[in-house]
Amino acid sequence: MRGWWRDLTDLVLPAECGGCGRMRAVLCPRCRTALSGTPPRRVRPDPEPAGLPPVHAAAPYADEVRAALLAHKERGVLALTPPLGEALAAAVRAGLLATGSGVVGPDGSPGPVLLVPVPSARRAVRRRGHDPARRIALAAAGELRRTGTPARVAALLRQRHAVADQAGLDARQRLDNLAGALVVAPGGGRLLCGGGPVVLVDDLMTTGASLTEAARALRAAESWRGPDTYGMARSPVYPSAAGEGREERKTGPVKAGPNGGGDAIREAICAAVVAASPDSFENKPELTENLRRCR
Repeated sequence: MRGWWRDLTDLVLPAECGGCGRMRAVLCPRCRTALSGTPPRRVRPDPEPAGLPPVHAAAPYADEVRAALLAHKERGVLALTPPLGEALAAAVRAGLLATGSGVVGPDGSPGPVLLVPVPSARRAVRRRGHDPARRIALAAAGELRRTGTPARVAALLRQRHAVADQAGLDARQRLDNLAGALVVAPGGGRLLCGGGPVVLVDDLMTTGASLTEAARALRAAESWRGPDTYGMARSPVYPSAAGEGREERKTGPVKAGPNGGGDAIREAICAAVVAASPDSFENKPELTENLRRCR
């Protein structure tokens, strides 16, 4: 009878903290602090792949955060989805603020933020029984809407062909493994021109290869829409500007700002993840101190 009651209770309350495993809680206060206790930061893998959009992460992939992500992804601890979604939503907000991507549609009305999850391999989804990145993206969109930012999830990306397991591959091998692997699903280009900013989302970034390939696929889908699209509507991947056409985009996006001229095309796409490798975070001394306090 006692064992039956314990099993029934575990259906309602988590058996252990998803981060440290010690307390009966989804995430104990200490692990929540590790996940969301500091503002999201810009992250840059080393080496940084060419074509990687600006990426913001909520937390370093270490200790309690690593345990929580693995529990959600590999063990199907779905009770962790809401806090992971909240952390991702914070990273999305940071990315939108840093890139200056306004949520405005082509007619001047508010356009929702479009969260595009990086797809998992079909065999991985079958093995796990769910798609972790898409599940967290849906939770993040809900959190964004709850706090006043219109947002939606669009699973636009598909794997064009099977790729090898990324485990054990270095940064260069991962880029080569994923090159050309993703494509925007038929009809997805229309959603990209809905007016709101596009944010690529994933649970984790290590080398940046997956986000780089996802960004390439989105840019390719935009380029095929041709000059009329850019002349008539604001593209969230390439905001419209007078005289812009397909021929001017052959070499890819030109980023404005410190490294670009005043007339450069600003790419509005950015990326957000729950966690990234600790050594990829900017402001490393401050990050080290935050990690020390979390322990």
